[in-house]
Formats: sequence, structure tokens, C-alpha cells
Amino acid sequence: MRVLLVNTSEHTGGASIAAARLLEALNDNGIKAKLLVSRKVSERPTVTALPSYAAHRAHFLTERLAVWAACGFRRDHLFDIDPALCGTDITTLPEFREADVVHLHWVNQGFLSLRGVRRILRSGKPLVWTLHDMWPFTGVCHYARECQKWRTGCHHCELLPGGGGRRDLSARTFGRKSSVYAAGRMAFVACSHWLADLAAASPLLAGHKLYSIPNPIDTGRFCPADRSEVRRRLGLPEDRQLILFVAYKVTSPLKGVDYLCDALQRLVAARPELRQQWQLVAVGRESGRLTDRVPVPVTAIDYVSEEEQIIDLYRAADVLAMPSLHDNLPNTIAEGMACGLPCVGFNVGGLPQMITHRVNGYLATYRDADDFGRGLLDTLQPEHHAQRSLEARRTAVTAYAQRAVAARYTAVYEEMIALAKSQIPHNR
Repeated sequence: MRVLLVNTSEHTGGASIAAARLLEALNDNGIKAKLLVSRKVSERPTVTALPSYAAHRAHFLTERLAVWAACGFRRDHLFDIDPALCGTDITTLPEFREADVVHLHWVNQGFLSLRGVRRILRSGKPLVWTLHDMWPFTGVCHYARECQKWRTGCHHCELLPGGGGRRDLSARTFGRKSSVYAAGRMAFVACSHWLADLAAASPLLAGHKLYSIPNPIDTGRFCPADRSEVRRRLGLPEDRQLILFVAYKVTSPLKGVDYLCDALQRLVAARPELRQQWQLVAVGRESGRLTDRVPVPVTAIDYVSEEEQIIDLYRAADVLAMPSLHDNLPNTIAEGMACGLPCVGFNVGGLPQMITHRVNGYLATYRDADDFGRGLLDTLQPEHHAQRSLEARRTAVTAYAQRAVAARYTAVYEEMIALAKSQIPHNR
């Protein structure tokens, strides 16, 4: 079986990491898989790029200009919205022609247009689409937050100036998606039960197959190691408890950094001794901005792309702080747990599927900084920490191991191939 995985980026973002790991898992388990991206930056022979990165950039800029205009020429939601107006026709590529199954991941920002999705469906090839966010079943947004309009048909979009209108960009894109999705059968795969439940309520995905399969992780590489030795190598203190916070851009409101800062401020105000016992390790763009926002020392590290470096950071830390306000099934939590790192997060999105309260971490009440702080304090207690670390590792090995995830995806591919064959007329 030949499978073509499709994702905008090879390295940037959670979806690219998940796609790359699935690529490895499939190839290690009997599937001939390739990954198509906008630009290849590695030497991996199983990764291929679009014929023209310049053309992709032109599509990206054209689409961003359209979004900018729709947003009233303001940058507020420039990257929160994707109408999928522009993209490359991948059905002309040899990698597409030789594939038995086409598997989309995150394909926005000028990589694949809705017209391109229609062409894939009309080619007759089985199509699988992994949901890394809500975009495939909303009008234009990646996370609907409190908005529920996607359940009936998007309009009056809150991300557009003046709250949009009856025939705004979200409504028109929702209508285009409805027309495109009717062109063929697809299998949608959510990375969490939470996202699968939302997808099941979507009118856009009605009539299509829906599965819930987590992202895979190599639990042989992501594994615990001697914490003291790793800290010495990284130059991190051995006499403090380290709280790790990781995000592509740490100041992004969706990552909940305000709640983390608030939690630390309240804890230290009540227990001043924590100032000498704890340290925050913030990893991601703009991490240096946290230095003056929390009452404990901060080690600020820019965005980390090297896998070995992030593995060492997981191994060095005592707890992973994940105050995200909306999230699917974060790779960060799975990676940290595989390295024996318990996690404190809000009870939202896919996090309850990963964190068992006070077993392998702590689920705090949504948007409650006080409870988030209690979770950090509770998890870092010596009588709790060692057992939660063991349970975190056990969770990762049981739920996210590569072989198990690859087998589940293979079953989906086989089902879609059989369905495609059954729909071919006998005289063809």
C-alpha cells in the first residue's frame, strides 16, 4: 500500500510533527508512505516538496491579502482565518498519481485550496483527513472558541469587522466546503475524543466516516533519563523544581500564559519560600517577555526545533504547565509524559483524555488561576511527584506508541480502499 501524507510544513507546528511521526510509524510497519510539504528542509528521502515554493508563497500572499481585506485591513485575526482560496493542484504530481491513499493533515495558508480538495475527491482516490483543529468543519476559523454557529452554518463571524454578516466570508466559505465535500466520500480522523465529538455534530461532515486516533510518538526516543545529569548538561539548576512551559509563541492568548503568570504570582504571594524553590523554563518565541511577569527565576529559550533538545528539556523538568484555553491532543503533553513528566492543565479540549486527575497530572478548573496554582503545588509535592511521573510514562506507552497508531490508520486506509473499489461501476 502506498500512502501520500500531505501537510503545509515539514517542521513548523504540531501538525507537521504529528505527520512526520506518522510517516515514520507507517514506514516502520509495512506501509510505503511519503510526505508532501510546501518546502523540504530535511534530507529524508520519504519527504518531497511542491515543484515551486515560489508559487506556494504567491498563493500564501494572495490569500493573506484577501483575509487582510476581509478583516478591514487590520492584522488582528490575519492568521486566525483561512478561506482556502489559493493552493497548488497536487493531483498533477507523480507522488499523487502513484498513491493508493491520500492523507491530508494541516493544509492551510496557501498550500491546498478547496478547489484542490474537490479535485482530489473527483480523482476517485481514497481520501483521509486528520483533524488537527476545527477548520475542516467551520467556516474560516481554526478554533471556534465559544461560537456555536458552525453547528448550523457559519455567518456573522466574530473574527470579522463588526461581527460579519449573513453572507460574510465565513458563510461563503462554509457553503463552498459543503459543495466540495459532497463531491466524494472521505474519512475524517480526530486526534482526540473531544474533537471527534465536535466533528460528529458538524453538518459539513455528515455522511462521512469519522474516527478518533491519537498522534503517534516514539516512546523509545522520548523516555526518562537521569534528571541531574541532564540539568548539568543544560546548565539548569539542580536545587530547584523546574516548571516547563512550551509553546510556539508563548505570548499567544490561546496558550493561557496569563493564567500561568497569575497562578505563580498568587502562589508566591501566599508562600514566599517558593521564590527560592521553583524556576520557570519557558520555551518558544517571545519567551523572554515572561522574565518580568513571574516572581520566580525564568530561563527563557527560543523556539526549539531539534528533537534531542526538547527531549532533554522534558527530562530536566519536574512538571509541564499546559494552561491552554483551547487544544486538541497536544504533542507537547504526550512527549512530556513519555519522558516521565506529569502535566498540569485546564479541563478543556482533549486534555482530559490525556491527563487523569491526580494520577498522571492535575486537571484544573477551566480559566481558574488559583486551581492551576494548586495543581502545580500538589503535583510537585514529593509524596505525589514520583508516582505521577511513573503514571505519565505508563500513559504514553499504552496510548501513543507508534506501532499501535500505525495499525489503526492502516485499518482506516484499507476500509477506504475497499469502499472506493465498491463504488466503481462493474463495466469500468
